Amino acid sequence: MNIFTKAKNGTMTPEVGFVAGKEGLDAARVMEGFAGGEIAIFKNSARKIDPVGVGRGLSTKINANIGTSPDMFDATLELEKLRVSVEAGADTIMDLSTGGDLPAIRRQIIGNCGVPLGTVPLYEVAVEMKNRKKSVIDMEIEDFLGVIRKQCEDGVDFMTIHSGITRESLASLKSGNRVIGITSRGGSIIAEWISVNKKENPLYEHYDEILDILAPYNVVVSLGDGLRPGAIADAGDRGQIHEMIILGSLARRAREKGVQAIIEGPGHMPLDMIADNMRLEKSICDGAPYYVLGPLVTDVAPGYDHITSAIGGAIAAASGADFLCYVTPAEHLRLPTVEDVREGVIASKIAAHAGDIVKLGSRASGWDRDMSKARKERNWEKMFSHSIDQKRAREYRGASPSQQEDQCSMCGEFCAIKRQY
Repeated sequence: MNIFTKAKNGTMTPEVGFVAGKEGLDAARVMEGFAGGEIAIFKNSARKIDPVGVGRGLSTKINANIGTSPDMFDATLELEKLRVSVEAGADTIMDLSTGGDLPAIRRQIIGNCGVPLGTVPLYEVAVEMKNRKKSVIDMEIEDFLGVIRKQCEDGVDFMTIHSGITRESLASLKSGNRVIGITSRGGSIIAEWISVNKKENPLYEHYDEILDILAPYNVVVSLGDGLRPGAIADAGDRGQIHEMIILGSLARRAREKGVQAIIEGPGHMPLDMIADNMRLEKSICDGAPYYVLGPLVTDVAPGYDHITSAIGGAIAAASGADFLCYVTPAEHLRLPTVEDVREGVIASKIAAHAGDIVKLGSRASGWDRDMSKARKERNWEKMFSHSIDQKRAREYRGASPSQQEDQCSMCGEFCAIKRQY
């Protein structure tokens, strides 16, 4: 019996108590949200890591994606990205590798990862099919089930499963007039499989079998939004909303079978649609934790999409999103470097905290008050210690051409704070 099933039966496990303590909340309050499916706790039953809670009443968490590509598959480089991500404050990591020996790379990452790890099993299935000189459209359900069994055994804590793309949701997508179409890798694979085989999505038809594998390991199912908008012009269309309705039903079925579920969301979306989308997910999906990529609020900032994502992420978090997936400056352009990864994590952390100031009130803004007091005192060490990015703050202060303890080089002797009434 996993920790979720125990919670539904009224038994509080140490994981629930740990999350409550970390958040400074009453354990009974966390237990209620967890048992009801509004909070998810990431921790494969086989792993010895601190659990991470995501959902109602908790601080907004962030995820960092790492992983190889068919053109670049240096495991050492990905391990460095892992180290930098966690050092910069990522709460979870996702291994999205598609190049090299995927099982070996995943096991190296898990062995060096002290936070929950997520994967997209469909990627490994696609690579396995390629290695067998077959197309991914030749995939059988046993190919997929075999991969998720291996990943559960390895210790993966949450998995993106693309069960929401069905023949009906694809018909809804086609009834519209999308600029880009399907932008999700997993979504495009499933859509092609359905189109060529003229059958229903096997990950939808065999969803209960998938859940039966995940349950004993306490692996959280992250219901993938394969029809998410990849352009702001496509946001909120029939395909996206139809898939969300299906994901809500799938989340309910998961909870009934003792599997925690979170819902994945957009994507690209203009500012004025974000809050409504957060509320819609909570209504349609029975309050399930919402995991969003950005949202990116404009399509025209390549090289700066960590910023477009942070703008959208802050609004999303303030409006109810629970979990932000970072975006790096390399988004849409290349595989991110180590520095890109670091920039993405910091931008996402800023967004998450900005949202929490609205969502959680003084539980979050107390940190800002402490920073403000340090600034008033012109106490640089305290300012550094309260900075999201202490390293960057110290570097900027140290690079000042003239430096005095009670002022910076911006205002010098005309410092307004020194003239407080």
